[in-house]
Amino acid sequence: MECVAVNTRRRALTLSIAALLAEVGFDSVEKPALETLVEMFQSMLTEMGNSTRAFCELACRTEPVVGDVAMALVNMGVPLDGLEVFAYRSNRIPLPTPAPSTQPKQPSILQAGVKHPHPPHIPNHLPPFPDPHAYIRTPTHKQPVTEYEAIREKAASQKRDVERALTRFMAKTGDTHSLFLTEDNNMFPLIACKPQFPPYLKALLPQDQVFDPEEEFTSTPQRARKARELEGDGEGDGEGKEEEEEGGRGGEGDAIDNPYLRPVKLPRRKKAKA
Repeated sequence: MECVAVNTRRRALTLSIAALLAEVGFDSVEKPALETLVEMFQSMLTEMGNSTRAFCELACRTEPVVGDVAMALVNMGVPLDGLEVFAYRSNRIPLPTPAPSTQPKQPSILQAGVKHPHPPHIPNHLPPFPDPHAYIRTPTHKQPVTEYEAIREKAASQKRDVERALTRFMAKTGDTHSLFLTEDNNMFPLIACKPQFPPYLKALLPQDQVFDPEEEFTSTPQRARKARELEGDGEGDGEGKEEEEEGGRGGEGDAIDNPYLRPVKLPRRKKAKA
């Protein structure tokens, strides 16, 4: 837009200089010479306008008057005697009315909201306000929830989801029991309970001594083997073994003061007489 205005002003200055040359008596002019004259005339007008504004502001005014223009011309060294005669000369060539230039089509801009007009203290020649979204605060994020009830409900739902997901994972990766005796045992799976060694016994047992496991934690094959030894055919052998076991257990019992670590004593079983 600014480039179009500059070209329009440049064209008007060129026509004015060409008309003055025709009044003086020139029939033609070279383009470089015409451009030089146009540049000199443009520089003169610019300097006269700057000087006029300076004298106007010096007099504490906002709009220049004829006296400011006259002072600017005197400051530039231009005589004022022949201005009136030059303005009303008889052989002046009137310039044609400039043709209206076609304004380029403004691209359509997406407008958000309704633009506000200027307040009374702002002149109308100033640019209008932009779209309201450019200077009005618009939140772009959701405010965090600070209510106690909502936070407790959210925490409870998250905890329930975590427990449910962990239960499903354990049911899929480990042993399970079926809640109902149906063909599809995986419909209502339950996590199988695995017996574990009591943790408090691990803390009580010293690490530098090894003891036999107690009877209730002894596997089934070991129990059967001990039962067969106690019910052997040889009475003497059986009694000897029992006495040795009793002696060994008695020794361990005497050595160990903690009653929770003493091995269980099995009752003697007498052989039935025929």
